[in-house]
Amino acid sequence: MLLSMTGFGRASGEYNSKKLTLEIKSLNGKTTDLRLKVPAYYKEKEIVLRNIILQNAYRGKIEASLFIESDSGQDEFGLNKNLFKAYYNELSNLKDELNVTGDHDMIQGILRIQNVIKPLELDLDEDEWNVVEQLAHDAVNGLNTYRIREAQAMEQDLRTNVNGILDKLNEVPEHEESRITNLKERIRKNLDEFLGAQNVDQNRFEQEVLFYLEKMDINEEKVRLAQHCKFFLEVMANSDPQKGKKLGFISQEIGREINTMGAKAQHSQIQQIVVGMKDELEKIKEQLANIV
Repeated sequence: MLLSMTGFGRASGEYNSKKLTLEIKSLNGKTTDLRLKVPAYYKEKEIVLRNIILQNAYRGKIEASLFIESDSGQDEFGLNKNLFKAYYNELSNLKDELNVTGDHDMIQGILRIQNVIKPLELDLDEDEWNVVEQLAHDAVNGLNTYRIREAQAMEQDLRTNVNGILDKLNEVPEHEESRITNLKERIRKNLDEFLGAQNVDQNRFEQEVLFYLEKMDINEEKVRLAQHCKFFLEVMANSDPQKGKKLGFISQEIGREINTMGAKAQHSQIQQIVVGMKDELEKIKEQLANIV
């Protein structure tokens, strides 16, 4: 099971005359980064709410907001009437002195002054908190359900890409014999041109060829590449919800074996196969950038 880093979850409930809504959305991010917005009187529970989300939403750039609407008309903010009146009286006197007409702009300006609109000093009801706590779990579950659905197509693509690398790896053996022959002929031609055919010690030549071919052997790379691809598919299939980073590390090992194989190949057909493997690997890396 894979989880996409992009997702959205929402949960709503009611307590007394209030409608409580918690929304969570997540985007791509290399680390876990949570921005939480709650009403002022929920500050004492902010750490608890943050922990609930972080423990269950895992990785990504996460934004969570708690909205509270009151049917009674009471909300989070109130008007500081004494301060408003003080500003209004002072500005009215100044307006009369300057012979300025109209109150609308003045009122709007006063309302934007700091502390004119102030938070209400509300106490958090424990029963209300219990409702919000459950909403947090429900919203995160909704987020992860969305993420699973988003990741299904990516999971299929990743399997296709990894199997594409394995399919191309299976094409290499049919070119091995011609690769060895080409390497031998190239070495022989260089020696003949440099020393002359009559001056080449055949026994020494065979020894040097064997030594060189041993250095250029790609069997270990082929075996390790197949093992890494198999491990990649096994990790994808396990139940751990957080596997994006681990799959990223495995993809780096896959790339290392492909690159080494390409450097040693010295054979046009095998080089073409390696290029195809690299293309599949780039597609894998693009998909992993959005996996939790």
